[in-house]
Amino acid sequence: MMQTDYFLKTPVEQLRNIGPQKTKALEKVGIKTLGDLLYYFPRRYLDRSTIFKINQLRADIEATVIAQVVNMGVKKGRRNRFLLIVYDGTAYMSCVWFSRLSYWQRIFHKGEWLALSGKIGYFGGWQMVHPEFDRLGQATGGDTFHTSKIIPLYPSNEQLNKLGLDSRGFRRLIGPLLKQKGDSLLETMPGSLLNQYKLMPLAESMNNIHFPESFTRLHHARRRLKFEELFFMQLYIASYKKHRQQSNAGIVFRKVGDLIRILVESLPFELTRAQKTVLHEIHEDMKNHKPMNRLIQGDVGSGKTIVAVISMLIAVENGYQAAMMAPTEILAEQHYFTLKKLLDRIDIHTVLLIGGQNQQTRNSLLAGIESGEAHIVVGTHALIQEGVAFHKLGLVIVDEQHRFGVLQRAVLRQKGLNPDVLVMTATPIPRTLSMTIYGDLDVSVLDEMPAGRKPIKTRWIREEQRVKVYRFLRDQVKSGAQAYIVFPLVEETEKSDLKAATDSFTAMQNTFFEGFRLGLLHGRMKSEEKEAVMGAFKQGDLDILVSTTVIEVGVDVPNATLMVVEHAERFGLTQMHQLRGRVGRGSKQSYCYLVAYGTLTEEAEKRLQTMARSNDGFKIAQVDLEIRGPGEFFGVRQSGFAELKIADLIKDVQVLKVAREEAFTIIGDPQQCHRLKVLFQRSYFARFYRDKIDFDLLTQG
Repeated sequence: MMQTDYFLKTPVEQLRNIGPQKTKALEKVGIKTLGDLLYYFPRRYLDRSTIFKINQLRADIEATVIAQVVNMGVKKGRRNRFLLIVYDGTAYMSCVWFSRLSYWQRIFHKGEWLALSGKIGYFGGWQMVHPEFDRLGQATGGDTFHTSKIIPLYPSNEQLNKLGLDSRGFRRLIGPLLKQKGDSLLETMPGSLLNQYKLMPLAESMNNIHFPESFTRLHHARRRLKFEELFFMQLYIASYKKHRQQSNAGIVFRKVGDLIRILVESLPFELTRAQKTVLHEIHEDMKNHKPMNRLIQGDVGSGKTIVAVISMLIAVENGYQAAMMAPTEILAEQHYFTLKKLLDRIDIHTVLLIGGQNQQTRNSLLAGIESGEAHIVVGTHALIQEGVAFHKLGLVIVDEQHRFGVLQRAVLRQKGLNPDVLVMTATPIPRTLSMTIYGDLDVSVLDEMPAGRKPIKTRWIREEQRVKVYRFLRDQVKSGAQAYIVFPLVEETEKSDLKAATDSFTAMQNTFFEGFRLGLLHGRMKSEEKEAVMGAFKQGDLDILVSTTVIEVGVDVPNATLMVVEHAERFGLTQMHQLRGRVGRGSKQSYCYLVAYGTLTEEAEKRLQTMARSNDGFKIAQVDLEIRGPGEFFGVRQSGFAELKIADLIKDVQVLKVAREEAFTIIGDPQQCHRLKVLFQRSYFARFYRDKIDFDLLTQG
């Protein structure tokens, strides 16, 4: 075991021909050791039996061609373009790019061999437009590329390519390494799982992921390595959950008294069935001796705030404080004013703690929090800074959890004596991500909208139709409605051609919306300024609020029934859905117009079409996940997980479910945990999870 551990931990610079420059470049893509190098998997493969010669091509087929660069340059015309001319010994073919012309001119080199994939067109000769490509190197002979049936192509970048670490360079590093050491790789998965799921052994998988004997063997290698990756991820989640359950007993909130009854009876609306169900689940958790760790998922407008308020009242009625952490000052302020309005009448003291407050105000607030005079504290990350001490913190609520790292949540939790934790998000999370990011939490879903809400009518339009939309908006505002106009930036920058909120605000006041009452809101304003503008808009003293995305979450103005999002093509799907959720808060029909500029990418058009077709946050989130991938969608890295090397949380959901089930079963059995400990310690994934999985503790209970 020691020999294998040493082999995997050996610095990559100890390989032949790896000097300081290559070491530094490899480190930037996460390759520091030989273990990292072995887990640097090909991004795709070429099958020599399906590669076309250029003289065999036909129009409109998808094809891969292997050819050598013979010429290149920018061709001027009505639309400038970059042309790359390649030759494979049978005929010439041109490749065309219409954007980033100087970039393509810089990265390609005459004489190098490329694998080019794309749709074939014929314009005076065979052509590919914006093909996908991989570098195969300068040489043409004696390489696996020419002799192997299946050619692995590795992720690379400009710096690696310059140093000879293209696909061919990686094959030359990994091939000899596997030949010398591959068979000495010790198994890291329990034999029972290998047998039960017919998983390929580790050494065999490594050989076949890098240099497949056949596509069938490649499939089995990928399946095994995906299972291993997801299994250890779920092992971490399962162990974290068990550690928490074995930790010190939580607070038992026995009492549900008159304050909650008075509050609920005073509400101008009836709680929905979903809200009552979720509140029952929360109450069952809070009266249990184990600390609550629950996630509430609810689409925009589904009523999470009142659920949070009632949960906090349970803590207060039992003699404890509650804290609510929001990601932005705007959202923290919104929650504070909502809570204050609801709770002042029943003598619950709510305070707001944010970064921009003066020292005198802050000192007074901190004293009230420490003495227990403040029952409920609402704030931003200012809540977890040094100097904030609670008298008796019993419940922690984290709003828009995906914007906080796990460590921030843990720090807030440590400010109390094992308080209950309630996590809320208005970002619907597809189940595949929920099983990983929130795998240790119990999940409640608010899947019902308050009575009387109408679906928001959404349309995406081109720039030239914008005037019609603004005429409609003007007519609606004259009839008593209020509107938002949202821009992506605060001010123009040299690098951007976006219409900025500040410039457009001035222009609108003097032209199209002259005579209307306009307000401006953006993130760089002082807290008091933002509060004044939002207060004026909520009270109806402003007709139109011109804003950046600071209104994305939390702002609630029932009379605001129109929204125009400028440069909608620049926004992500989830962000657009959150923005749209600022209208449709009352019983009146609401409208959202998404204005797109310029030539749209296929992805941008898909986002806009999805918004126009659906008001369902979960469907929108699923499309967003498919477009962006899990890492970008949710910031997986911040959650303490190893970055996925081969598994895909969208495509590999069945593997994920099985791996999760097995990981939780093993963590629940002390004997299996003890046997797994040895296997785990020699796995590649021990480097990510070693300090997070305490097998000694797990085998005690």
